[in-house]
Amino acid sequence: MNRKYLLGFICISLLAVAQACSTDTKARRFGSVTGLKQEKMAYYKELHAKAWPGVLKTIRECNIRNYSIYLQKIDSAYYLFSYFEYTGKDFEADMKKMAADTLTQRWWKETAPCQQPLPEAAAAGKTWTDMEEVFHTD
Repeated sequence: MNRKYLLGFICISLLAVAQACSTDTKARRFGSVTGLKQEKMAYYKELHAKAWPGVLKTIRECNIRNYSIYLQKIDSAYYLFSYFEYTGKDFEADMKKMAADTLTQRWWKETAPCQQPLPEAAAAGKTWTDMEEVFHTD
């Protein structure tokens, strides 16, 4: 292969890689909070230490990335703080897809009794309360 064709091939290859790596959709960040029943803490931690592969697969298929849950005691109560990034184009549709997944429904039946929703979430029939992002830097 002569040098001219090699340089052309390299340029086309780099362009293809750049296009594959670029994304039109920026990640949307979500933070939320819920309580954790102290008597269920060990079980909740055990569940998440061995998260079900099918549930993790559904999370990925629903465009959720960089998902973390943190635990913190405040006064005498325990709270879970979650963070994730959504990279899809239709959040509501992806959340409906996740909620329709039977394995995820079974997972939620295991985790729900461990959690203690904040009053505003409980009033709305939810477990987690969305938090307002007040700062972010990359």
